[in-house]
Amino acid sequence: MKVFGHVISFLICTVLFSSCKDEVIRTRTYHTSVPFYLSVSDLRLQAVSLGKPKSLSAPGKIYTYGNYLFINEISKGIHIVDNTNPAFPRFINFINIPGNIDLAVNSEVLYADSYVDLLAFDISKPSSINLVKRVENVFDHQYIDRTKGLILGYKDTVITEVIKNEITGLRTDSHGAFNSASSSTGGQSYGTGGSTARFTLMNNNLYTVSNTKLKLFNVSDPRAPNFVNSINIGSGIETIFPYQNKLFIGSTTGMHIYNAIDPSAPVKLSTYQHLTSCDPVVVQGKYAYVTLRSGNFCRLGTNVLDVLDIQDPAKPILVSSFPMLNPHGLAIDNNNLFICEGKNGLKAFNSSDAKSIGQRQLSFLRNINAADVIAGPKSLIVTGTDGIYQYDYTNPSDMKLLSHLSLIAN
Repeated sequence: MKVFGHVISFLICTVLFSSCKDEVIRTRTYHTSVPFYLSVSDLRLQAVSLGKPKSLSAPGKIYTYGNYLFINEISKGIHIVDNTNPAFPRFINFINIPGNIDLAVNSEVLYADSYVDLLAFDISKPSSINLVKRVENVFDHQYIDRTKGLILGYKDTVITEVIKNEITGLRTDSHGAFNSASSSTGGQSYGTGGSTARFTLMNNNLYTVSNTKLKLFNVSDPRAPNFVNSINIGSGIETIFPYQNKLFIGSTTGMHIYNAIDPSAPVKLSTYQHLTSCDPVVVQGKYAYVTLRSGNFCRLGTNVLDVLDIQDPAKPILVSSFPMLNPHGLAIDNNNLFICEGKNGLKAFNSSDAKSIGQRQLSFLRNINAADVIAGPKSLIVTGTDGIYQYDYTNPSDMKLLSHLSLIAN
């Protein structure tokens, strides 16, 4: 009987414990900011359309193709400018493309990003441009959750949580909530972009870079781009430049060189490492020209032009380095190197001797804000926060202003 009594007592305690373990209940009420979204499907319903020409307000990337100049209006779309005569550029129309940042042109087909999608437009008739292909969900976007959409804003929300303290092996965080473990070739014709481009074309492929990835699209049929592959290439990726079956990719920590003889499977050859700086790159002959600059997004950066010998692309060698003020984009044409110095202006150098470029400055235009530049066949095209400038650079020592597309207030 005594043993039987102990057993009964144990069973009673067990039953009582089981029924009481969820009874310690409390609530926690607090304010928090909760994002609200516009879904990706609703984003696609926003008008991608051909509109009337309008003035610049926030110019971004620039691109030339034939007699036309394409100017990205940041996150809004693309201006198309008849640049037959650079002294008198004429706005033709504007393509409304929500979320647009980058662009490239292949055989009268314009490629442009729209948030997470790639769009292809037939521009063979600039007066009646048509969307011919949309490739969905191929880009990463810092403001878009692919399952929820674009963050439009935040609203103050009152949250009330019911918290049950159970006897389990789980840990709780400081708020009492449970943690859980989670684990251009082949008959195609390409245009020309600036040195800060994230889109480029080579050998029937469109290459794009995001902060961490290189993405490939087969454009053998220009009107039907086809997503092929995504390659992780590190962090802080900023720009891409094609040259002789190679891709030169600028990042905040170095310049990467990829062999793209097999266009659909680029292979990394080398990395030239440098201090954390913003890093556009252009290439001509056996040299790569890299500008490094400091700034809010460039952290520890220095302000220099580095010249690299890339005869052996697996072993780039620093040939020379020259101090600059705050270099941004750059362009090279024969023996002339042009460097944008941001709010300080635009510089031209004789680049015939890689070891003495810094001592061979030809001119310095101080009255413009210069972010990127294209050395075109008709003019030197410079973009910045105060508009688009075009110069006759027949004599780089005495460049003549041809036109200025100025901004209007938003």
